[in-house]
Amino acid sequence: MIEQQIKTAIRDIPDFPKPGIIFKDITPILKDPQLCINIVDAFVEKLKDIRIDAIAGIESRGFLFGLTLATKLGVPFVPVRKAGKLPFTIKQKAYKLEYGTATIELHTDAFEPGQHILIHDDLLATGGTALAASELIQEMGGIVAGFSFVVGLGFLNGKERIAPVCDRVVVLAEY
Repeated sequence: MIEQQIKTAIRDIPDFPKPGIIFKDITPILKDPQLCINIVDAFVEKLKDIRIDAIAGIESRGFLFGLTLATKLGVPFVPVRKAGKLPFTIKQKAYKLEYGTATIELHTDAFEPGQHILIHDDLLATGGTALAASELIQEMGGIVAGFSFVVGLGFLNGKERIAPVCDRVVVLAEY
């Protein structure tokens, strides 16, 4: 049911950000408060048997449901930011994209070593950013509790790429 609600709300934008890409725009979901509640409730249900001490949301759309989910679960929210966005002492991780490189950062006091961290983002494509976030969390002593995504593009095999880190991968709507 939640998968169909999400797919009905998502808007396809052809040739964005470059020709040949069909962008899955989640912003129409944000206009529907009940759907947003349903999404968070679906995550809570699917994650109920996983120990989660904090949720790491990947900039920027991972913040949208990540913070709400963390609040609902009563755990801290940890922002995983692009380089240069965090004001305190940070740890960085550079990683490759299909069209270049990127760097993500976490505050060094974002969580305690040994805590179980759920990595959340809006969309799972190739898994590169989620994998980089998992490596950064592990380098800082965290344990990856799982991954959660509103949408997954199964044909890009991101789930297979991140599964060796942790096979608890929740995707609410798969394409």
